[in-house]
Amino acid sequence: MDTTRRVKISKYLSKHLRHTPERLGITLAPGGWVEVEMLLNACAAARFSITRTELDQVVALCDKQRFAFDETRTRIRANQGHSTIVDLQLEPRIPPDILYHGTAESSVESILQSGLLKMNRHHVHLSESIETAKKVGMRHGHPVVLSVDTIAMQQAGFMFYRSENGVWLVDRVPPEFLLLDHTSQGVAK
Repeated sequence: MDTTRRVKISKYLSKHLRHTPERLGITLAPGGWVEVEMLLNACAAARFSITRTELDQVVALCDKQRFAFDETRTRIRANQGHSTIVDLQLEPRIPPDILYHGTAESSVESILQSGLLKMNRHHVHLSESIETAKKVGMRHGHPVVLSVDTIAMQQAGFMFYRSENGVWLVDRVPPEFLLLDHTSQGVAK
């Protein structure tokens, strides 16, 4: 399968497994799971046929590891990023002392006033890596990376979760836990 087809399938699956499963006539089970056979049949009925081989390749080759199979490989889910109502069955985890969030430079002032908000998703997404956060920020414009003081947040009672693909999740990040350093050559710490 070529890259163009793989990206098209990935975007289609992201849309339906994270945001609009009802458009395919599927319901996400707890954890965000859906039966693979049900998903493939629903995609075919919606005139977007995906073979099992293509699905396997999309899951295996997605650099962001957006999707996961269960241990039996009979169910699939999006790892995070949901806007639809679903119990993701995440367990609280202790994060590294500092996590990072990439954003566009144009959003920094607003974020420093109101903090990071999950908007229409279940959680705010954070990274262990400055480089990953910078890549995320580049999708929205000139990137800026904010550091998140997770030690102080935990002391204030915030709970952190980690998705299967390593993305850290939290309900929100108030501005007092964000750090910005204008001297870090385009990367704020």
